[in-house]
Amino acid sequence: MAKRHERTLARRMAVQVLYEGEITDTLASEIVLRPDAVPDGGALPAYAVSLVEGVCAHRVAIDNKIAAASENWSVDRMPLVDRAIMRLAVFEMTHCDDVPLSVSINEAVELAKEFKTPLYVMDQELIETTIDKMKEAFKSSRFGTQIAYAGKAFLTTGMAKLVEKKGLELDVVSGGELYTAYKAGFPMNRVHMHGNNKTYEELEMAVDYGIKEIVIDNEDEIEKIEKICKEKGKKQAVLIRIDPGIEAHTHSYIKTSGLTSKFGISLFQANLFDIVKRINNSQYLDFRGFHTHIGSQIFQSVFFIFALEEIFKYLDKLKKELGIVVHTVNMGGGFGVYYKEGDDPKPIEEVLKEIITYTEAMEIKYQIGFSELNIEPGRSIVGNAGTTLYTVGGIKETVGGKKYVFVDGGMSDNIRTALYQAEYEAGIVNKLEEKAEDEVTVAGKLCESGDILIQKGKLQKAEIGDILAITTTGAYCYTMSSNYNRMIKPAVVFVKDGKAKVAVKRETGDDLIRNDEIFEL
Repeated sequence: MAKRHERTLARRMAVQVLYEGEITDTLASEIVLRPDAVPDGGALPAYAVSLVEGVCAHRVAIDNKIAAASENWSVDRMPLVDRAIMRLAVFEMTHCDDVPLSVSINEAVELAKEFKTPLYVMDQELIETTIDKMKEAFKSSRFGTQIAYAGKAFLTTGMAKLVEKKGLELDVVSGGELYTAYKAGFPMNRVHMHGNNKTYEELEMAVDYGIKEIVIDNEDEIEKIEKICKEKGKKQAVLIRIDPGIEAHTHSYIKTSGLTSKFGISLFQANLFDIVKRINNSQYLDFRGFHTHIGSQIFQSVFFIFALEEIFKYLDKLKKELGIVVHTVNMGGGFGVYYKEGDDPKPIEEVLKEIITYTEAMEIKYQIGFSELNIEPGRSIVGNAGTTLYTVGGIKETVGGKKYVFVDGGMSDNIRTALYQAEYEAGIVNKLEEKAEDEVTVAGKLCESGDILIQKGKLQKAEIGDILAITTTGAYCYTMSSNYNRMIKPAVVFVKDGKAKVAVKRETGDDLIRNDEIFEL
């Protein structure tokens, strides 16, 4: 038993080293030789060293084994921590004769089960690395640039602090998101507020907090903001959300531009000139420019280019006909990410560099005095960083020939499949050494026929108690979660440097009934 405990600790240390090697682009076999290889100080135990060196020496073969067993879950798409765990487990199973198969598998499963299931796991290092790549790519020598994280993708007080630490601004779309940022201590002068139907109370909160910009979605909001600012003796910076009429190739529910969109004021609306003049001449509003957002999960950067072209034509028209110089253009977000085989998004760095290059060309062409380009990515920052873990609770084969694998969550923690027909990749964590050749439908436990997480996916042969992982769930899963069927919302943990930190506690039964009242009958 003592030897097993020692080996458990050694495995954890080995995973940390493999993870560190990935995020620092350093050979893990070099890290183990350092006298301070252990995070708390000291050298690694001999077994940890042998594990790391073994994984490094046989990495190609190990990755081939993982890939062969994970037809719908490619190795390079795995979160870094998961990948380190899998590589370690496969090495022990194939090269360590004195380690029973069950032990090595169980160690990997224990890491997944530590916080129980369902569980949202966020790879903090991947989030930070992605932000760094974006910041480096989104630069120009001709004008200023700014990235605001779109909080609707995933927002907690902890995430707000991470965004602040990384130097981004923050995009919020409701009083609740704004309050979350405020309570987290996020600088209000770095907050943008959106929404097509902001309430008077939300606008008042935004002005009181002193946020950087309010994005005006419709004419009615102009009068509301002016009234609030007049009462409080303040002047508020604003952008106008415009619809350039670009039809991006994405699902209709996440398409936010087009001549019939509920968002913004059409670039082709006859009175847009009058709206711009009114805001520009207001003593209570500081007109900064335009905002647009053409949709989500967009793979082709050409749609962003089309939108920019229409916007700059209009900026030129405003300057020539009204003498109004627009200083800021905010292109929103919508950059696509990988969910499943067949998805082929460009690296985000390439997309952002293309946008910068084209904007620079437009700025040179029109010479309008434009000074700042902003974007608001959300999914592209947190999407791939998230994995949701479930426990298999049952398997059913219907007389109609359909095989279900039931898990202990469902549409209450991920409604995207029911809402958008979203598709995911998945794998059974404790069976990645097996081939994924069993065609199944992964279903939740809620009382809805539409409570489906994966339609006709390939998995390893599932059994009750197995741990199932669904990848790319970092965006729009936790934020869209609900208590439907009185389901308890899962916890959220952030993983970095081999350590898991709770970002959101798992709900309890008391949380469910906290606001209930037994009224007089």
